[in-house]
Amino acid sequence: MDRRTSSFGARLGKAAALVLSLGLSTSAALATPSHGIAMYGEPALPPDFVSLPYANPDAPQGGDLVMGVAGSFDSLNPFILKGNAATGIAVHTVETLMSRSLDEPFTLYGLLAESVETAPDRSWVEFTLRPEARFSDGSPVTVEDVLWSFETIGTLGHPRYQTAWKKVAKTEQTGPRTLRITFNTPDRELPLLMGLRPVLKKAQWDGKAFDDPTMTAPVGSGPYLIADVKPGKSITYRKNPDYWGQKLAVNRGQNNFATIRYDYYGAQNVLFQAFTSGSIDLYREDNAGKWQTAYDFPALSSGEVVKEEIPHQRPSGMTGLVMNTRNPLFADWRVRDGMIEAFNFAFVDKTLNGGIEPQITSYFANSSLAAGPGPATGGVAELLRPFAGDLVPGTLEGWAPPPGTPDKATDRASLRRAMARFEEAGWTIQDGVMKDAAGRPFTFEIVLQNGASDAKAVTDIYVEALKKIGVTPTVRTVDQVEMTDRQNRYAFDMTWFTRALTLSPGNEQTLYWGSKGVTEPGSRNLMGMNSPAAEAMIATMVNAPDQAAFTDATQALDRILTAGRYVVPIWYSKVARIAHSRHLHHPDRLPLYGDWPGFMPGVWWYEN
Repeated sequence: MDRRTSSFGARLGKAAALVLSLGLSTSAALATPSHGIAMYGEPALPPDFVSLPYANPDAPQGGDLVMGVAGSFDSLNPFILKGNAATGIAVHTVETLMSRSLDEPFTLYGLLAESVETAPDRSWVEFTLRPEARFSDGSPVTVEDVLWSFETIGTLGHPRYQTAWKKVAKTEQTGPRTLRITFNTPDRELPLLMGLRPVLKKAQWDGKAFDDPTMTAPVGSGPYLIADVKPGKSITYRKNPDYWGQKLAVNRGQNNFATIRYDYYGAQNVLFQAFTSGSIDLYREDNAGKWQTAYDFPALSSGEVVKEEIPHQRPSGMTGLVMNTRNPLFADWRVRDGMIEAFNFAFVDKTLNGGIEPQITSYFANSSLAAGPGPATGGVAELLRPFAGDLVPGTLEGWAPPPGTPDKATDRASLRRAMARFEEAGWTIQDGVMKDAAGRPFTFEIVLQNGASDAKAVTDIYVEALKKIGVTPTVRTVDQVEMTDRQNRYAFDMTWFTRALTLSPGNEQTLYWGSKGVTEPGSRNLMGMNSPAAEAMIATMVNAPDQAAFTDATQALDRILTAGRYVVPIWYSKVARIAHSRHLHHPDRLPLYGDWPGFMPGVWWYEN
C-alpha cells in the first residue's frame, strides 16, 4: 500500500468515526418502529399489505414436489463450514427476523419480528418479536434464542456470517420481546443483515458442539418439518400443520406444497435423465443449446412437461474458469490477460449455445451497477484515483474480455496478443512448449466436478486453444465432496467458478474478494485477490448515504474486479430456463429477481 492509499484509508476511517459519533447523539430521538426496512428509501409495500406482489394469496394448498440435486450430503447443519449440508434446511425449517422481497433491490418485511427500528445513521437496530412466533415443538421464540443464535452463528458459524458479526459492539434485551444490536462500525447494511440471521432454539444445543457436522435436524420455526432423511440420497420436508406464521402477509400465497423432497444424483447428466423419466418434477437448464435441442422426450411431447423462460433484471454475476493467484503462475496480471486472450468466447458460445447468449463483460452486467465501457469518470474516477498507482492497467481506462470470432476455433489475432502478454511476463514458446527463462514449462491443473457437463465442454475447447500457445494443462474431475473441500482449502490452480450477485451488493463482497480470504479457509475469494482498493470500495458501498453514491462505489469495484482478469468469463442468461411438470404453477406476475431463492418453490403450487 503506498502513501496515497494509506492517506485515503486514514481519511475514510476518520470520517466514518465522525459519522458514527454524531449519529449516536441524535439517533435515539429520531428512530421509529416500522413494518419493514429498505437499504435506500422506504419499503415499497405499506404496513397493511396483503401479500407480496408476486405471490398468489389464493394459491391452492397441497400436492407433492420432488426436485433433484447433483451431489451428496453428510450433515443437517447448513450454518457451519464443516460437512456438506442437505438442501433446503435453512429455507424450509428455519426462519429469520425479517423476510426479503424479491421485487425490490434489498427490502425486508417482518417475519419473526413484528417491527424493526433503527437509527437514521443505522448505528443500532432494534427488533420486536411477534408474540405468536413459535418453534416447531410449540415453544415460543424468545429474545434469548435470538441473541444466542446471533452470537453462536457469528462466532462458530460459516465464515459468511462472521464478517458482519465482527462489526457488532453489543447485543442486549431491551424489553420482554425486544432486542437491540449496536454496531462498532458505520455500515448502513448491518441492520438488514441482522434481520436475515437464522434463529435457532438455544436449548437444543446445550452441551453440544455447534460447529461439528450432525445428522440431527435443528429445531426451527419454519413452515416445514424434516419428515425423512436417507443420508446422501434424499431429504423430505412435510408442511407443519401447526405452523405459526402461515397467515402473515409476508407468507400469504407461499409454502403451498404438502411435501417437498430433494433426491440426490451422482452427476448433472444423471439428474437430467431422472427428470426426463419423470422421477423429479423440475429441471433448470443452464445451457441454451441443450434447451433448443435436447428437450424432445415423450413427456414434453405429450404435454406432461412444459418449458418456461423466466426473465429477470439482476446482475450477470461471474461464471467461468477462475485462476488461483496464490499460485505464482497466475500472480502476474499479464499472464492472466494472456489466458483470457486465448479463450475464443464467440466460438465457444456458438458451439455450445448456438451463439445466443451474451458474454460476461462485467461482474454487474445486465444492471445499472455495471461499470460500462471507456474511462472512469465522475464519482467513480474520484473513488479510484487515490489507488491509481496500484491498479491493474485497464481499471481506470476501461477493459473488457475479447469477444473472439464465431466462425473458427482459432482466433489468430487473439492468440498473438496472448503470446505477447506471456512474453512480457517472461514466458516464451520453446520447442513448442511455453517456458520461462530457466526452461520450466507453464503447467497447471484444472479441477472440475464430476458430471458438470457445461464446465467440461467449455474446458475441452479451451484446452485445445491453449495447446496452440504451448500450454497443456491437466484436467482433473472430482466428486462434489472433494470439490467443496478443495475450494475451501484453495487447493487448485484453476477451477470452475460461479458467483451470483444481487442489485444490492454489500458485506458479502468482503467474503468474496477480501484479503483475509487469501489465507483463511472457507471464504469465497477463490482467486486469492488482495486489493486495498477493492476493500475500500466495499467499505464505501456499505456506508453510502444514497443510491447514487452506492452506484459509484459499486461501479468502481466492478472495474477493479473486471480489470483484475481473475476469471476466464463465459456467458450469462437474461432468462432462467425451467422445464417442469404441468401440475406446477406460479403467478403470472414475476418478481424483479426472477427465478431466485424464494421464488421456487416459495410461490409455486400444485394443481391437477
